Amino acid sequence: MEEIAKGLAFPEGPIAMDDGSIVLVEIARGTLSRVTPKGTIEVIAELGGGPNGAAVGPDGAVYVCNNGGFTWRNTNGQLVPTGTPEDYSGGRIERVDLKTGKVDVLYRECDGLPLNGPNDIVFDASGGMWFTDLGKSYDTYKDHGAICYAKPDGSFISRQLTHRETPNGIGLSPDEKTLYFAETITGRVWACSIENPGNLAQTAEAVQLLVGLPGYQLLDSLAVDSAGYVCVATLLNGGITSISPDGRSVSHLPTDDLFTTNICFGGEQLDTAYITLSSSGRLVAMPWSRPGLALNFLNR
Repeated sequence: MEEIAKGLAFPEGPIAMDDGSIVLVEIARGTLSRVTPKGTIEVIAELGGGPNGAAVGPDGAVYVCNNGGFTWRNTNGQLVPTGTPEDYSGGRIERVDLKTGKVDVLYRECDGLPLNGPNDIVFDASGGMWFTDLGKSYDTYKDHGAICYAKPDGSFISRQLTHRETPNGIGLSPDEKTLYFAETITGRVWACSIENPGNLAQTAEAVQLLVGLPGYQLLDSLAVDSAGYVCVATLLNGGITSISPDGRSVSHLPTDDLFTTNICFGGEQLDTAYITLSSSGRLVAMPWSRPGLALNFLNR
């Protein structure tokens, strides 16, 4: 692994930009930041709360899932989120203008219910965004999670799948007929059939288990590569777990951080993986065996 930047405050949501920089969030700092090719860190916008997943939308702005904030524990220099803070500011979807740093809040609720902990996000080719709402944990209870779909102009949002257990990473298959999401606590990755943009199929077979990882492994955010493999950041068993589209092939690439939280693909051939090692505050890069899947609206 090549270290690109260090000193980040629990980085997540990396986006490999066309100019060679990596835009990401610093959850503990409450910012959307840019890591330049030289490894310097620039703050694009102060968001507060807990900015989590991020993606470029059809207008070139970055859309951020803000979970509202965490409490934190620092053990031997390793930063770890532990729960919901007293100053929890509520979950929301935010739009950030990359040129000006202007922040607009698009959504704070869905279908009359508050967004509790929006986590990860991906845009489809039609310009809509799929995102997970992981929920929040408290001393004696935690929220159900959900899979939502929304338009980036603030005009429409809908819950498409409810009563999920800590849904976290989210991604689309290359043909955009399948939506993948990872559940943190269960260590499972699910595959959902998409009926049309913004709508999951409503049949008994529409949601299928792709894989359940053995032992005590937690799952975080994910990216899909050009061969359709789901590459999901794995917690405690720190690294990236790659899962074939049929779920039969599962491999694990270890890192040196138990809180390996996200991956994106960049470089001219999309064959470089950028990985956030969050508890140690680093962004690293490494060659990847398969090119990543080109994301919509990044002008590649």
